[in-house]
Amino acid sequence: QTKLTFFFFSVQATELTSLGTRLTATESKTSDLEKENADLQTRLNSSESRIDQLETENAEKPKVAFYTALTDAGNLGPYNTDITLKYSKVFTNIGNAYNPSTGFFTAPVKGVYNLQFTVFGYHAGNIGVDVYKNNQRIMANWERNDNNYVPEYFTKSLVLELTAGDEIHLVLPSGCSIYDSSDNYSTFSGSLLFTL
Repeated sequence: QTKLTFFFFSVQATELTSLGTRLTATESKTSDLEKENADLQTRLNSSESRIDQLETENAEKPKVAFYTALTDAGNLGPYNTDITLKYSKVFTNIGNAYNPSTGFFTAPVKGVYNLQFTVFGYHAGNIGVDVYKNNQRIMANWERNDNNYVPEYFTKSLVLELTAGDEIHLVLPSGCSIYDSSDNYSTFSGSLLFTL
């Protein structure tokens, strides 16, 4: 019976030693997992903080975009003097930087802007539009239409660095005409590409 008791205690001691070793290994793995979890939590918190920062920056950035058409009246011009074009049909005016009453786009912030216009002529001799920045002409555009029954188009784009308060407007030069109708042939649009 002593041998049996010794064997029983020997087996139990071996099992306890084995359980102790397994418990130590499990505790070590648990500690490693807790450290990995803490690292992941730190990275998640950092990512969430960066996302919050980017959302705040994006919300604070000005949003500027407009798209307009000229009129439903048909032909404008030719006149014997230059006329500021007032694109009265406003489809988009995010940031309210375009004023349809004056025809002026006013840059709300310093940045780089993309501007585009399309000119349509119908039953016209010369069609044309000049671009003015702060009442100084920076671009002249015109085209001669020798056949008054053939419609004429041209489209121009500009990328301009503007400071806050700079004004852009389009002018119908004397002797030229432009056409628009409910089909919106003659348009003026622009957007802020990025701030400076």
